[in-house]
Amino acid sequence: MEQTRENKMGSMPLGKLIITMSLPIMISMLVQALYNVVDSIFVARISENALTAVSMAFPIQNLMIAIGSGTAVGVNALLSRALGAKQFERVNKIAENAVLLTIVSYILFLLIGIFGARPFFTVQTDIGEIVECGTSYLTICCCLSMGIFFQLMFERLLQSTGKTFYTMITQGTGAIINIILDPILIFGMFGMPKMGVAGAAAATVAGQTVAGIMAIWLNHKKNVEVNIQMKGFRPDGGLILEIYKIGIPSVIMMAIGSVMTFGMNQILLGFSATATAVFGVYFKLQSFIFMPVFGLNNGIIPVIAYNYGAGNRKRVTGSVKLGLCYAVVIMVCGLILFQTLPEQLLLLFDASENMLAIGVPALRIISIHFPLAAFGIACGSVFQALGNATYSMIISIVRQLVALLPAAWLLALAGNVSLVWWAFPISECVSAVMTAVFLIRINRKIISGI
Repeated sequence: MEQTRENKMGSMPLGKLIITMSLPIMISMLVQALYNVVDSIFVARISENALTAVSMAFPIQNLMIAIGSGTAVGVNALLSRALGAKQFERVNKIAENAVLLTIVSYILFLLIGIFGARPFFTVQTDIGEIVECGTSYLTICCCLSMGIFFQLMFERLLQSTGKTFYTMITQGTGAIINIILDPILIFGMFGMPKMGVAGAAAATVAGQTVAGIMAIWLNHKKNVEVNIQMKGFRPDGGLILEIYKIGIPSVIMMAIGSVMTFGMNQILLGFSATATAVFGVYFKLQSFIFMPVFGLNNGIIPVIAYNYGAGNRKRVTGSVKLGLCYAVVIMVCGLILFQTLPEQLLLLFDASENMLAIGVPALRIISIHFPLAAFGIACGSVFQALGNATYSMIISIVRQLVALLPAAWLLALAGNVSLVWWAFPISECVSAVMTAVFLIRINRKIISGI
């Protein structure tokens, strides 16, 4: 079994390997993006304030995914590297410590759901409907978040050993359950109570819980390279530090998105709640474009890490080049979509005339940065796989905190909300320059020496 896996990761033609590894993840993440959009489409039918409330909850939901996914990134990179070096006892220890970290992450957000949901909204707005809808939605998402944490971790364990097809099954199943339950629980269909925004949250956690259970089961039945034995388990502090040496930069990089979104919401609330709703709708829509690229990124990381562990420089550099080409193609398609059909995209969310007036120029302006973002995401997979995720963290901090928010605030002073959207292309140009500098450095110090 180990030899078969080595042949796939170490000798399959790179183009075929990357597609084989990435396509199932890309499809599953597209389905994930679909249910995020469908969720907001149904919520928008309740009211624009309900849509705004769900949009304002995004920073906490993103923080949840940041911690779960960032931890899993560290586990994925270490586990793939250990497999490439044939350190199979280390593989099992990494996986067992990963289970502990998953449980600790859930407990953190359980406490946030119980004590922090309402204060999170009251510090942002005094609009009663937004506070009540948002508190209900966020409390359910946090307190019942066990499913998403186990889903993220155990899917990454499957990805680490090349079994990305199973992650498509788990993510797809969870998304479909969410899509089916959304209208039933939100509007009270088939004899179910009409739950409103709380129904959207319940549908979300139901899908995540089923997906998490499936991911655990598939690891137990199909992932024979990883043997998790929790009986007599003791945490390995050194190993946990190694996991977070790679994972924490990824956590911070994604968590910065929560800070950025919170800051942008405050800037846009200075114009209107509708402007904030437009920003939330943009994030839902752009996930259709970014999720496949992130799926590509997730598929390439274990390929690079495995061949780095195996000492194969040619396959490392080949993976980097192909990943960059694929990412740019996807983002260019997204750019064309946002430039040509912005009004039709916004009407999916029952957009009012006011929302269209704000949203159409917003989508066209923001999407200008998509091709540059592809370069950053593709290079991020290189940094993470080679154990230099700190580079990605620095770039993310500069892009979203040092460049984006100050630019948006300064542009907002002109009193025209359409100018605020130009902060996105501006910040992406800054980050692209930094990314190129770090890529040159990592090529000189690590890749050229493999």
